[in-house]
Amino acid sequence: MDTEAEIYGRGARESPFRLLTAQIGQLHKDLRAFQTRTEQHFNRIDRRFDRLDARFDRIEGRLGHADSALDNLRSELPWIIREAMREVLREQKGNL
Repeated sequence: MDTEAEIYGRGARESPFRLLTAQIGQLHKDLRAFQTRTEQHFNRIDRRFDRLDARFDRIEGRLGHADSALDNLRSELPWIIREAMREVLREQKGNL
């Protein structure tokens, strides 16, 4: 067996080295194509998560406003009730 002929393709038939090189070359191309498709897929998923994240930020902002409004109502409610009761009592005294 002529090793040099097998490696460098000097023999009459095609060498196993050339066959393996061609197969590895094709495998490399296939893997690069798979990597590109995978990266594109993950980029689309990332964009979707970014949109969801923005939606959650808006919802969180709205809930923050609602929470502060409830805090204001909680602090102002005794005053509102007191003023309403005073008005009712004044009206009742005026009707007597």
